[in-house]
Amino acid sequence: MPEPIPPLILTLQMEEDTFVRFEGLRRRHFPESLNKIPAHVTLFHALPGEEEAGITETIDRFARAMQPVDVAVTGLRFTGRGVAFELDCEALSAFRDRLATAFAPWLTPQDRQGWRPHVTVQNKVEPVTARTLQADLERDFAPFRFTASGVLLWRYLGGPWEPRAALLFGGSR
Repeated sequence: MPEPIPPLILTLQMEEDTFVRFEGLRRRHFPESLNKIPAHVTLFHALPGEEEAGITETIDRFARAMQPVDVAVTGLRFTGRGVAFELDCEALSAFRDRLATAFAPWLTPQDRQGWRPHVTVQNKVEPVTARTLQADLERDFAPFRFTASGVLLWRYLGGPWEPRAALLFGGSR
């Protein structure tokens, strides 16, 4: 029996300055031994790997139909054992909803529940450590915006992720 093909993950492609900002925070505050992936905004956690061609085609078709989006970073969220930056973008939420409808038969329970876009910069720490970081980050926080130019498709490899495709809003691979 052949080995199952690992699932696919879909994330937002952030502009470079914003990615560098979040990645720096993640490298400083995420436990080093657990930090296997870059800072990201997950749209879908587990799409079927064996359907990669069709999934890529569908995402590309939907992405071409929209322009780069303006994403608001609105605040910080305590996650219990970590801290995340909360995001808001109606156009991005609508894009994700359209994909969720297209991928409905394949969605896991995690991907079927309500989507709350965020960037996790700390996770898997003691709650008191997370609360301290949240307070520190909130002290200097000012809402800001960034442009998202597309989405990134990855293959989950049991920890690290393998890049599979960059699909641009209003463009092509």
